[in-house]
Amino acid sequence: MPKDAGWLLPGLQVKRWFALIFFGSLLITIGTMIIVNMRPVFFTIEFIKNIAEHVNTGIIGGIVLALGVVLFFKGWQKTNLSMLDLNNNKDNGTMLEALYRRRKLNRGPKIVAIGGGTGLSMLLKGIKKITNNVTAVVTVGDDGGSSGRLREEMGVLPPGDIRNCIAALADDEDLVTKLFQYRFKTGEGLEGHSFGNLFLTALCSITGDMVSAVKESSNVLSIRGRVLPSTLDDMKLVAEMEDGRIIRGESNIPEAKGKIKKLSTDPDNCRPLEDVIIAIREAELIVLGPGSLYTSVIPNLLIKEISDEIAKSTAKKIYVCNIMTQPGETDDYAVSSHVNAIVDHANHKNILDAVLVNDSLPDNLAQKYQLANSFPVKLDAENIKKSGIKVVSKKLIEESKEGLVRHSSNRVARAIYYWYRKSKK
Repeated sequence: MPKDAGWLLPGLQVKRWFALIFFGSLLITIGTMIIVNMRPVFFTIEFIKNIAEHVNTGIIGGIVLALGVVLFFKGWQKTNLSMLDLNNNKDNGTMLEALYRRRKLNRGPKIVAIGGGTGLSMLLKGIKKITNNVTAVVTVGDDGGSSGRLREEMGVLPPGDIRNCIAALADDEDLVTKLFQYRFKTGEGLEGHSFGNLFLTALCSITGDMVSAVKESSNVLSIRGRVLPSTLDDMKLVAEMEDGRIIRGESNIPEAKGKIKKLSTDPDNCRPLEDVIIAIREAELIVLGPGSLYTSVIPNLLIKEISDEIAKSTAKKIYVCNIMTQPGETDDYAVSSHVNAIVDHANHKNILDAVLVNDSLPDNLAQKYQLANSFPVKLDAENIKKSGIKVVSKKLIEESKEGLVRHSSNRVARAIYYWYRKSKK
């Protein structure tokens, strides 16, 4: 709720004086009308008297009674629906805050966020404070960790990135959300698995597909927006390296320690989820990234129908560039290298309108980045502008005394929304 609206909260002993000002203004208006001989009271009484003399009092009473009954029950119905809806959505804080937040967010822009990994979930935490009309499109190429084990043993789509996005769009303080993110540290067969991954896998078996499982999980956590896998096909990533090697599997690509020439999928022509295509067509703003360029962002664009729809869309399109290079994926990459990789793999020059980059780094940048061969992504604005893509430069990182570089979900979301509003004018 905005700070100014806090004056309306009970117990502040302010609203009574607002009411006094209102009635004072009303009396001033009536007094002025009497002075200039407009006689408001006289004409109002005469109007009522004429109606009473010429219209049957039973008819008048019936009309007034019926109108009162209709208004009363309409207000009662709407109030109950609002209260029940708020209860179902588990909004925290005062009812006034919940009502305001829901009304405001429901009027927010239709946003489609495309990616995977921790980058997409980070973005969603900020976006959900701007709009309820957000659709997260998640890559399903993950084959490592808990997701990879469940994918191989149970034959389901990797649930990890989907789980993170569902949790990001839910209430972070909710106990059920914490349970959804809980990861088992011990236990034969359980160690390394998160409860949410197991829950989604079980629901997938019960409902018959991952889309239904995600929908039911979203209802349990009362998330804002929705989460969709980019495809239901068993998509695996294949990377052709510059030295000629062919690396199969998302988890193996960064370990190959080489430069990626081209990324593709197995099977070649994965079919998009129909709801994803509809969401892109209805979108007002499409956001790519942040996240691992070749294993989180680009895999979604390798589905031809998705990249085609993004290119055709009249929505504003922006890519959130990573702050640091990723060893094994984007070594020595500048911002233009990220943008060119997206354009080349999507096979559309108009896939982006702008790129959002961070323009601030901590003075005491943590030494662990240099030890891991991870360095700040250089902004080569001139190379980007040649392609007609606008560069949006803002401070996007969280404050860190340890010199760590992490995207701030609020700063990223605000920067995107500000650019979107400005570009629409």
